[in-house]
Amino acid sequence: MPATTKKILILEDEKPLARALELKLNHAGFEATSVPNGEEGLLLLEKESFAFILCDLVMPKMDGFAFLERLKERKIKTPVIVLTNLSQVEDEKRARELGAVDFFIKSNIPVSEIVDHIKQKVG
Repeated sequence: MPATTKKILILEDEKPLARALELKLNHAGFEATSVPNGEEGLLLLEKESFAFILCDLVMPKMDGFAFLERLKERKIKTPVIVLTNLSQVEDEKRARELGAVDFFIKSNIPVSEIVDHIKQKVG
């Protein structure tokens, strides 16, 4: 295992999916941590740095769009992959304008493909 494990932050309020992502990413050699909303994600980013962020758009307390806006305001440059059930072109356009590097529809992509995608991006 590499000396520095790449850390991945998962913002996902659906517990089964958050857990599946965490397990698969950890198994792939990453150190994954999940939180149920953007508010908790920002608090964690104040204490730790991450190689990548996986972010749902529809969450309680602070949704993914607000989270992306805060990242931009705070000049946090961690790459964000949006993982959502929102499939409107406008949602993807807005997420990308706010800095998301990728946009996936949850129902269209298996967890293993998300892990493979992150492996390619992070290395």
